[in-house]
Amino acid sequence: MANDPTDVLDRARAQVLEHGQGLGEVDVLACLQLPDERIAELLDLAHEVRLRWCGDEVEVEGIVSVKTGGCPEDCHFCSQSGRFTSPVRAARLDVAEMVRAARETRETGATEFCIVAAVRGPDETLLDEVSDVVRAIRADGNDVQIACSLGILSRDDADRLVDIGVHRYNHNLETARSYFDSVVTTHTWEERRDTLDLVREVGMEVCCGAIVGMGETLEQRAELAAQLAEVAPHEVPLNFLDPRPGTPFADLPVLSAADALRAVGGFRLAMPSTVLRFAGGREVTLGDLGTRDGLLGGVNAVIVGNYLTTLGRPPSEDLALLGELRMPIKTLSSAI
Repeated sequence: MANDPTDVLDRARAQVLEHGQGLGEVDVLACLQLPDERIAELLDLAHEVRLRWCGDEVEVEGIVSVKTGGCPEDCHFCSQSGRFTSPVRAARLDVAEMVRAARETRETGATEFCIVAAVRGPDETLLDEVSDVVRAIRADGNDVQIACSLGILSRDDADRLVDIGVHRYNHNLETARSYFDSVVTTHTWEERRDTLDLVREVGMEVCCGAIVGMGETLEQRAELAAQLAEVAPHEVPLNFLDPRPGTPFADLPVLSAADALRAVGGFRLAMPSTVLRFAGGREVTLGDLGTRDGLLGGVNAVIVGNYLTTLGRPPSEDLALLGELRMPIKTLSSAI
């Protein structure tokens, strides 16, 4: 059978490791169905693939929200939606606070600083604000690369971000197309996909990730990996659901560490040359040991510090772990 989990890793070794051709949906599903005793084998192969097709460097990024909470959309995982009774309330950071956050991010050795806003899409006021922030970061002598995540874009929005100096744009598919209506009802999967096409057209790097563990089936998780591979993003942030109080997904169980690691390995084998980034939820899903396993199982980038509304690991702990694993941090000079 094409999706027989007993031989999928043999096929992956020949197809992905040797030729750099990612696994398709059927074979990714077989990886997600591997028994626990074969997870280490999956991760070992994913790590080999990562080293061969991405190199040994790890890209470090910090993220900060210029506008938190009060979002009009109903993404069921997100405590920033104004439609839910979560404890997150609307707030904005001023330019000085953003400059300070960018400086602290750069001091960790990070090459990426992502400006995030909880909105359906940017209006003129928000784009002016982002422009002021980028200008102030540069005036501070900070050479960190600037990325943004500001929701659904129009062509004018995308052009404006390029003019501002944004080099990478994040807009996640979040989940498989077949499951999207169970996660979001106020916009469509197709609208997200259209924004990703715009980002590529105007010349920004495409950052497009997902959250696993939102009640999707393994089949839908494999579908998601294939749909991400079709987007061909520069970077895929891989999040694990951290159920937030007051949201529709508040009572979902935390994804098991074994399933999370199978996802890491499967996504790497689907996208051999993509930057695969550990993002939100790894602390509650994987803990310290699982984070180590993921870094030795296909992950080659991390977000350091806190996330948008949840706590992350102290940057010093992640940087120490990378040093212990002898994984060099990507430098800014080689990133440009």
